[in-house]
Amino acid sequence: MSIWTDLTLRTGLDFRHTFVDAGGVRTRAVQCGRGEAVVFLHGTSGHLEAFSRNLPAFAPYFACHAVDMLGHGYTDGIDAPYRIPRYVEHLLDYLDASGIERAHFVGESLGGWVAGRLAADHPDRVGRLVLVAPGGTVANPAVMERIRTSTRRAVETDDITFTRERLELLMYDRANVSDELVQVRHAIYHRPEFVKALPHLLCLQELDNRTEDLLTPEQMARIAAPALIVWGAQNPFGDVPEARRMHESIPGSRLEIYGECGHWPQHEHAEQFNRMSLDFLGAAA
Repeated sequence: MSIWTDLTLRTGLDFRHTFVDAGGVRTRAVQCGRGEAVVFLHGTSGHLEAFSRNLPAFAPYFACHAVDMLGHGYTDGIDAPYRIPRYVEHLLDYLDASGIERAHFVGESLGGWVAGRLAADHPDRVGRLVLVAPGGTVANPAVMERIRTSTRRAVETDDITFTRERLELLMYDRANVSDELVQVRHAIYHRPEFVKALPHLLCLQELDNRTEDLLTPEQMARIAAPALIVWGAQNPFGDVPEARRMHESIPGSRLEIYGECGHWPQHEHAEQFNRMSLDFLGAAA
């Protein structure tokens, strides 16, 4: 399967690849569909192609915005650590620049962390939440070191094998890592701007930064938006009890655990994920 073939041929809708001035930050996005807005947010060192298997399913029902977050993909960064409040500020700037008063959010890993913080602090901007293997509730030094080491190795060396290994970490079935996905990420990882800003991007893998920015039980208790938490049973970056604690902390949330699934449920089990998420978001079939 090809990422861009999926996006251009699987529906009759137009997909727009664009850049938005979000508070002075040139921000890359793919926009498609019509109706209520759904914003898709990827994980650490990721990019909007993480949702290539989802946008064609969502676009007939919603106005989709898949965004490269601050300093990720082809979005500009800033000369400062990328902490959670900065991600939230950039996201708010994107919403304002795009004329979006209120949106649903599909946030994977770091994207789920940011979406959760947005929902806790700015409930008026959030409709419903789909939190996909969301991070941000624990600081596990072993996991943080795995993310930091694998990302640095892939960025700081030219060997594309290390980029493939970084992506394979996310999957239960490595066959879900296509050559095209590897090439897309390798090109991003070796942009001079990305290489230079890598310490800012990895700052949340440092214990002090991460601990200070964690989603606390008190913050999660403030999330009034209906929330669906989707977790992989073989998630390499967080065990199932972590998902259950988050579920217990967010009032009225729903937890779904996918078997034979790693850190990218939206990609590895796209058909199941799309069907469940669209139903949760109230898509009119």
